[in-house]
Amino acid sequence: MTTTPRAPKPAPHRFAADWAGRHCLDSQAGPYNAGSGFEPLPPPTGKQPFRLDLAKIIPDAVAAMKKSGGMCLHVVGDTGGVLDPRPQELVAAGLVADSAIAGPYGKPAFFYHLGDVVYFDGQADRYYPQFYLPYDYYPNPIIAIPGNHDGDRYDNGRLVETVPSLAAFVRNFCAAGPGIHTPEAMDAPRTAMIQPNVYFTLKTPFATFIGLYTNVPEGGEVKPDQRDWFAGELRAAPADKPVIVAMHHPIHSLDAYHSGSRTMAAVLAEAEAASGRQAHMVLAGHVHNYQRFTVTDAARGARPFIVAGFGGYHNLHRMMRIGGQDIVPPFTAPNDPNVVLENFVDDRFGFLRLDIDTETISINTYTVPRPQEPYRNPPRLRDTVTLDWKNRRLIA
Repeated sequence: MTTTPRAPKPAPHRFAADWAGRHCLDSQAGPYNAGSGFEPLPPPTGKQPFRLDLAKIIPDAVAAMKKSGGMCLHVVGDTGGVLDPRPQELVAAGLVADSAIAGPYGKPAFFYHLGDVVYFDGQADRYYPQFYLPYDYYPNPIIAIPGNHDGDRYDNGRLVETVPSLAAFVRNFCAAGPGIHTPEAMDAPRTAMIQPNVYFTLKTPFATFIGLYTNVPEGGEVKPDQRDWFAGELRAAPADKPVIVAMHHPIHSLDAYHSGSRTMAAVLAEAEAASGRQAHMVLAGHVHNYQRFTVTDAARGARPFIVAGFGGYHNLHRMMRIGGQDIVPPFTAPNDPNVVLENFVDDRFGFLRLDIDTETISINTYTVPRPQEPYRNPPRLRDTVTLDWKNRRLIA
C-alpha cells in the first residue's frame, strides 16, 4: 500500500522563542496551537474500571519478571513518520537493537507508547506505514494511550476523517480479544492490542501505569467521568508498587512551541487530592523532544516529570531561550522554584528504557543517529537517573 500525505499542518519555525515572562505551564503561550475542539470518546471495549493485566499479554515474560525481581520496558511517543519516515525508522531500529540487550531484569518486555501513533488525523490508512511497517522487527507488544493527532479529525477546520474520533485507534489497540489481525496491519504479523478503553490502567508485577486520554485541544481536556476514574485508580493502586501516570499533553515543558499545560496540572492535582495518593512519576509526549524535570514537594519528596515526544515525527521542537541565551540545565523555572529542568535533548530522536524493581525506577534515555549519520551507530546513552520511589528521592 502507498499513501500520499497531504500538505502538513502549519508547523513552527525552527528557531527558539525567548522566555519573555512565560511559564513552563503555559499551554497557549507558544506560536504553535494545532489543537482542534474536544472529540467525544468512543465506547469502551472492556469493563470498568478499565484495567489490563500485563500477564494476559505476555504471561511467560511476567513470570520471568517475578523470578528476576524486576522488569524492563521501552517508552516514547510522537512516532508517526508521516512526512519523513527516516527518523521513525532510526528510532525503531534503536528499539530493536536495545530489545536484544539484557539488563539487571532481562530484556525489555514491552513498549509503552505515549500517543500520536499516526499523523495527522488518526486515519486508518496511516497505520500500516506509520505503525505496523516501522515496528515489523520489534519483538515486543506495544501498548498505547492516544495522542491529539490520533483523535483529531480536522485539518485547519476542514473535516478530514469522517468516522468517529479514535475509530482506527480502538480497532488496533482496544480489540475485544487477543489474536485479531486488523485490515490496517496488512501483511505485518502484529495483532491488535487488547486494551479495555482509550484510558486504562496497566497492572504489572512491579508498577501500576495509569494512562489518561487528554483529547485533542491544545493543553488537553479531560471530562469529569475520566477525572473521577483517575482519582479512583490512584486510590486503588497497590501501595507496594510505584504509580506511573502517562498522559499525552505534558504538565511541564520549556520548549519554544507548546509549553506545559495548566489544565493537565489541575487534573493531576485534583485526582491526587481526591484520592489521597500521589503519583511517583509522570510521563508525557506531545512536545517533540526530551525533557526531564524534578518537581520537589517539601512534604512529599521529589519525583520526575518526563517529556518523551522524540520518537520519530520529523519536526523536533527546540527549547526556549532566556534573555537571548540557550537554557543550560539544571535550570530552575523562574516562576516556580520547585520545578527544575535537569536535562533535555532537542536535536536528536530517541527513546527511554525503564528498569523497575521493588525499590527503584532507573530511567535511561537513548538517542539514535541522525539520518545523515552512519546507520550502524548504536543508540547512545544521553541521560540517566534513578528514582528511589519508596523514599521519593532521586539518585543521580
